[in-house]
Amino acid sequence: MVCNNCNTEVKQKYCPNCGIPVVLTRINGRYILQEIGSVLNFKKGIFYTIKELLIRPGQSVNIFINSDRNRLVKPILFVIITSLLYMAAQQFLHFEDGYVNAGGFEESAITKIFAWIQNNYGYANILMAIFIAGWIKIFFRKYNYNFFEILILLCFLMGIGMLIYTVFGIIESTTKMRVLHIGGMIALVYTSWAIGRFFDKNKKLNYLKGFLSYLLGMLTFFLGAILLGIGIDLLQ
Repeated sequence: MVCNNCNTEVKQKYCPNCGIPVVLTRINGRYILQEIGSVLNFKKGIFYTIKELLIRPGQSVNIFINSDRNRLVKPILFVIITSLLYMAAQQFLHFEDGYVNAGGFEESAITKIFAWIQNNYGYANILMAIFIAGWIKIFFRKYNYNFFEILILLCFLMGIGMLIYTVFGIIESTTKMRVLHIGGMIALVYTSWAIGRFFDKNKKLNYLKGFLSYLLGMLTFFLGAILLGIGIDLLQ
C-alpha cells in the first residue's frame, strides 16, 4: 500500500513518514462525538487549555512553543473560538456599548473605524496583539524569542482576555451593574502577569515590562486607527 498523503510505501496501519492512517474511518455519529469530546477534553482540549493558561500561562505556552504542541488548542483557533464566544454574547446581550467610541469625530472616517472596533472587538483584539507583540519584542529583546513566537503567546493570552470580557459582560447584562471595566482591568493585570511569567517569573521587572507592553500596544493600536481614519478623510 502507498500513503495517499506522501506516497510512501506503508506496511502497517499508519504511514511511517507522515503518520496519516492508511484507511480513514467513515464519518458518522461516533466520529462527530469523538471530535466534540477532543475539543472539550479536560486533559487535552479547550477546557484543558483554559485551565493551564489560568494557572501556569508562562510554563504552558513555553512548553507549547518548545516541546509539545498537542495538548493545548492551537493558538489561532483558540483566539478565534474565544472571540466568537465573546461576539455571540455581546450581540445577544448588547453589552460593550459606549466603551469604545470616537467622540468629537462624528463626520470623520475615524467614527466608522471605532464603530467597527466596537462591533468586532474580537477581531480587533487579534489586530491589537500584533502591536503588543511589537512592544514585547522591544522590551524583551534580550530573550531568544522571535516575533511570531511572541504572537503565539499573545493569541493565548488575548483568548483568555476575551473570556474574561465575556464573563463580565454577562454579569453586567444580567445585573445591570457597570462592571465590564473591572473585567478590562483584570484582563490587563492577567496579561501583564502572564507575560512576566513567560519570560522569567523570578524577575519582578518583567511584570512591569509586560504591563507597559500591553498598555503601549493598546495605545499605538488606537493611534493607528485614528491615523488611518485621518488618511481616509484626506483622500476623500
